[in-house]
Amino acid sequence: MKASAIVIAAAAACAVILTVTLTPDVQVMPQLGLNRVPAVRVCADPNNLPFSNNRREGFENRLAEMLARSSGATVEYTWWAQRRGFLRNTLDAHACDVVMGVPSGVEGADTTRPYYRSTYVFVTAQRHRRVIDSIDDPALSRLRIGVQMVGDDYANSPPAHALSARGIRMNVIGYSVLGDYSQPNPPARIVEAVAAGDIDVAIVWGPLAGYFAPRQPVPLDVTPLRAGTGIRRTVRTAPFEESNGNETSVHADVPFVFDISMAVRRGDQVRRRALDTFVEQQRPAIDRLLQEYGVPRAAAGGL
Repeated sequence: MKASAIVIAAAAACAVILTVTLTPDVQVMPQLGLNRVPAVRVCADPNNLPFSNNRREGFENRLAEMLARSSGATVEYTWWAQRRGFLRNTLDAHACDVVMGVPSGVEGADTTRPYYRSTYVFVTAQRHRRVIDSIDDPALSRLRIGVQMVGDDYANSPPAHALSARGIRMNVIGYSVLGDYSQPNPPARIVEAVAAGDIDVAIVWGPLAGYFAPRQPVPLDVTPLRAGTGIRRTVRTAPFEESNGNETSVHADVPFVFDISMAVRRGDQVRRRALDTFVEQQRPAIDRLLQEYGVPRAAAGGL
């Protein structure tokens, strides 16, 4: 979701982008075919846990440190808030060489093999003894539902689209993934709203919920969205024809589960292959890191 604005927008995700620049001098990760450098230069959001912050407390901060250690380097940060045009102004502008968390196959970049797969989740207060795992649960028509909204233009995330397609609109409350940047970790507001009772249920990008739910003053349940839910929409029997009563309702899957990768500039295949090797060599350590931060994991092919 910022659980990366890019994660949530591409479908989502998260917000949550951390970019690494490798200085192109002397030998980084010789075993991976890159030159070593004295520092791994990182552009990161200073206020976006669980992904990154300026105290280096996020799991993407930690992943950047793992990458630097693998080459005997250190990490140097340039702090950059997540906003529209982030990739264009960093990766595409050659200010950075690697983005640490994007949806696999994101447009405008080449991506590595995924280093985790996560999902949107429902967040509810345990005191209500209400566990929801499907977007088709009848209770959603009467509950106050919080959903993440993307970017400065308040665009819909996948759960918002799915709810709207089911006619659930009037009881939906949007929480921007950008939020009030003067406050710590703006995307956490949606989870805090469940704990405070301002909403009954939230549909949140998994890494954000998995990190902040255990840190609330009341116990919260985090439940992955069940696979196989989708949008029902009306299509015509032929493109552009006027309504003639022959429309039919079809079921189209809405993606709630996303593979997350690192990204490099298009055509930078040497660096992409090197990062693929890093991911494979460090996969057990990466898995332990994600578990430490409570990142919900989804199996290949769905939940």
